[in-house]
Amino acid sequence: MTITQLKYALAIAEHQNFTKAAESCFVTQPTLSTQIQKLEDELDVIIFDRGKKPIELTEVGRKIVFQARNIVNEADRIQDIVDQQKGFIGGEFRLGIIPTVMPTLLPMFLKNFIKKYPKVKLKIEELTTEEILIRINEGHLDAAIAATPLENDNIKERVLYYEPFVGYIPENHRLKDKKTIDVSDLDIEDMLLLEDGHCLRDGVINLCKTLGDNKEDNFQLESGSIETLIKLSNEGLGMTLLPYLHTLDFREKLAGNLRHFNEPSPAREVSIIYHKSELKMQIIDAMHNVISGIIRGAIAFSNVEIISPLNKK
Repeated sequence: MTITQLKYALAIAEHQNFTKAAESCFVTQPTLSTQIQKLEDELDVIIFDRGKKPIELTEVGRKIVFQARNIVNEADRIQDIVDQQKGFIGGEFRLGIIPTVMPTLLPMFLKNFIKKYPKVKLKIEELTTEEILIRINEGHLDAAIAATPLENDNIKERVLYYEPFVGYIPENHRLKDKKTIDVSDLDIEDMLLLEDGHCLRDGVINLCKTLGDNKEDNFQLESGSIETLIKLSNEGLGMTLLPYLHTLDFREKLAGNLRHFNEPSPAREVSIIYHKSELKMQIIDAMHNVISGIIRGAIAFSNVEIISPLNKK
């Protein structure tokens, strides 16, 4: 068997279709089909059940694909070893970023990183944490930036920064006259939240649950973006919690609605995460160093309490 055959098998397992798998591997379908047939003949097993639509792995096929992923990763590590020995920081690097981090962090570090490491070809996608974990495990992302800890045995985490939550409180809200707020001031029933699937939403829910209030079914309104939450709050529909970096460019009028928490401030932990196989570590290290250096000038908080991003039902 060959590494190429194993990569073809991984592609079919992902796309569940020979044509799409061939397109993703930049070969013709007959070429891919022939190589998979040779692999099955050599092993004397059927890896894919071609009678199913979409194509499914057989029981032994699932075990083979699992091992194939490990083998392909280890083969890729050889090039990593050579690159590190030469001190080379370059090549394609696929990075996922969660939606509540992308608009604030990316403009802060991207230009600096590209200038410092021009040989790195970044491919960046905005993805939910769930999508990120799947893609890292399947080998389709080299790393990601997400809220942690994630408690995933296949994932390693390196903290980039701790980002406090800030209350956004509109006119005529019950907390408007407070200069600072406490966690005990929060009421889940007048809290505007992001839609399900956002880890920031789960973090806010977990924060409110520390009050012993478990009324998760009474949410008034949910939205897909932080900007919409702010607009809805301005309409008097409730307060919301924002990540600190989202508040740095607020105009004076909006900034007047912000309320910081008394210390220790509730905060989220933002990390660069990657597979435990530790491929492309020279690029991950470089990105960690660039972001950490830039963020120190933006976030000066130290006395914080980390709120879990995990959906704890």
